[in-house]
Amino acid sequence: MAMGAVGGPRALLRRLREVMAGPGSAQDRLDRIVRNIAANMVADVCSIYLLRAGRRLELFATEGLNPDAVHKATLRVGEGLVGTIADTALPLSLPDAQSHPKFAYLPETGEEIFHSLMGVPIIRAGRVVGVLVVQNRTMREYDEDEIDVMQTIAMVLAELVGQGDLVDPAEFSESEARRREPYTYDGVGLAEGIAMGVAVLHEPRVAVERLIAEDAQAELNRLAVAMASLRKRIDAMLADQDMVPAGEHRDVLETYRMFAHDRGWRDKIEEAIRSGLTAEAAVERVQMETRARMGQITDPYLRERLSDLEDLANRLMRHLAGKTETAAGEVLPDEAILVARSMGPAELLDYDRSRLKAVVLEEGSPTSHVAIVARGLGIPVVGGCERVLERVEPGDIAIVDGDTGQAIFRPTPEVAAAFSENLLIRVERKAEYAALRNMPATSRDGVDVQLYMNAGLTVDLPHLDETGADGIGLFRTELQFMVSSTMPRLAAQIELYAHVLNAAGDRPVIFRTLDVGGDKVLPYMVGQREENPALGWRAIRLVLDRPALLRYQLRALLIAAGGRTLSVMFPMVADVAEFRQARQILEVERRRLERMGQTLPVNIRIGTMLEVPALAYQLPALLPLVDFISVGSNDLLQFFFAADRGNPKVSSRYDLLAPSALKLLRDVCAACTAAGVSISLCGEMAGRPLEAMALIGLGFRSVSMNAVSIGPVKAMLRSLDVGQCRAYIDTLIEGPDRTLRGKLESFARDHGVRI
Repeated sequence: MAMGAVGGPRALLRRLREVMAGPGSAQDRLDRIVRNIAANMVADVCSIYLLRAGRRLELFATEGLNPDAVHKATLRVGEGLVGTIADTALPLSLPDAQSHPKFAYLPETGEEIFHSLMGVPIIRAGRVVGVLVVQNRTMREYDEDEIDVMQTIAMVLAELVGQGDLVDPAEFSESEARRREPYTYDGVGLAEGIAMGVAVLHEPRVAVERLIAEDAQAELNRLAVAMASLRKRIDAMLADQDMVPAGEHRDVLETYRMFAHDRGWRDKIEEAIRSGLTAEAAVERVQMETRARMGQITDPYLRERLSDLEDLANRLMRHLAGKTETAAGEVLPDEAILVARSMGPAELLDYDRSRLKAVVLEEGSPTSHVAIVARGLGIPVVGGCERVLERVEPGDIAIVDGDTGQAIFRPTPEVAAAFSENLLIRVERKAEYAALRNMPATSRDGVDVQLYMNAGLTVDLPHLDETGADGIGLFRTELQFMVSSTMPRLAAQIELYAHVLNAAGDRPVIFRTLDVGGDKVLPYMVGQREENPALGWRAIRLVLDRPALLRYQLRALLIAAGGRTLSVMFPMVADVAEFRQARQILEVERRRLERMGQTLPVNIRIGTMLEVPALAYQLPALLPLVDFISVGSNDLLQFFFAADRGNPKVSSRYDLLAPSALKLLRDVCAACTAAGVSISLCGEMAGRPLEAMALIGLGFRSVSMNAVSIGPVKAMLRSLDVGQCRAYIDTLIEGPDRTLRGKLESFARDHGVRI
């Protein structure tokens, strides 16, 4: 590292600390800081740009550029090299900056004579607040050590930036009047349920008060003690009685423990300590790098793994500070609504579950570890509430609706009263649905319909008895693969599948083979970027190209179902040849186990998902080969309308109750019924009473849905005359209407059907 004769990185940090603690305004100290950095880094230029209102980066201090440009030269975030650093939150090092396509020349600075450039973001409270830059006249390669030193300096600068008039109130704060207004977040429901209570801030971060270390070895020793304490705490959580049974929630924590023992993570922290930082500052430095990486990653699984690392860093900071508890260590209010930027599963398990009623997160996804654990614990969670921590105050009244993904803070008395009434109605309805649990799913005119439940986690299984479901119409086997850091071993797969069959007892279970690829990424499977992953290398296409993966899973299913009936179906089949190939792989595995003397299922039922419209036109060739068909309405209808159901701009443009869609479903149902092949439908349509009414009117006698929907759909069915409904739909389906929704709603009202 090319440091000046005046000293190395530790000497520079000490000098910066003296400047920051010295006299003068914040601007005076910034001016002295850039002079010190330029001297120590042997740089011709050192400049500091700070973020101002309107996402502008203003030159605040410089050594080497035209001093008259200070407070005059500006760049927008994303503009030029400095703006790019602020936009990406990543360092940038260039031996010839002017040849870079993002270079933007500011004539007032006089910087055309400088070739090489190195810049790093200044990050405070997880947000970029400025950029620190050094430049040289010569074309120079800056090494990794110099970049590390610059990042450490930027971390120290972030504390100064937070003081005095360097913070732009127009950019970083809101008026107190606005802060007290009611506000609503339309986020994403990560775990179902509703709750109203008092906001409690999770507050996982510990403020680092001492940045620069006096004794590096002493800091390394502190880190070692804190690491040992952290690992001991995680082991204790795994030994908790709630975590003893095998299942996804335990797999999540096992992965969490693996990260805690990761040597590479610890090495980065130790390296930062050796550069002159305290243990806490070193952890925060590595944590900031993790956040920057998260901002560049679109893959949901990798983002969750980095989120787990951030959770570990927060926990380690508390161990270093001797504050091993978050708000979980405090006495929670009776109805606590926890608010956090993000959370790991271990942190959620720290809380008193008798008082914790719901969680609101700035981040999070339905496949995140914390969402999986929350669903198992029955705690509603809403994620995707961007910047909620900037507005929420401890003690705020909060309403959380995990079903719709809505979080409301400081509701007006009228809204709070309406929600309380709605909550009471839901409680009454839930009791009413529970009373229907053992009642037959039979219509007013005597038509029986099988109501199955969708599942994918062992924590879903108790809902079988709670809802009175006829069985599991769709068990998503991929979730076990997605929550594990390595491919589940054969024994683990057998254990899960056997556990599901045991829980179901005499009720049928349909296992869907791996539906991965697309947006379902496995960390141990190298994929490739696809322009349209929903239509790409996924599901049956992937496992037919990787037959060992399919054989491995089918082997586990056959063994687990020994002596019982096994029902297995293949997803995303677009061509009959794909089904034949998959069925042949199953037969090869069956024969192999038979030769080995393994107890086999007494009956093997093989079916397919109908999700690709092309397969609907191959039914004459398909039906003789299958024992059953399950219509996957979510994918089938998004492909049918060529409208991404995850894109709000187009997802609401087309209605599932459009005559064209209903005709497709009617024709498929009729063809299967005529051929004597069982047909069911699983997807969001099945779980909505109005849509379920239409499906039953079309001829479906088996539907599968989320557990929470079984009660409402059964209540609808028991109030329905199927003959009347079918006759009414027959009069409408060939008509010119864009959708039949309004007319079906009128039919339900006129005939007393509970929708």
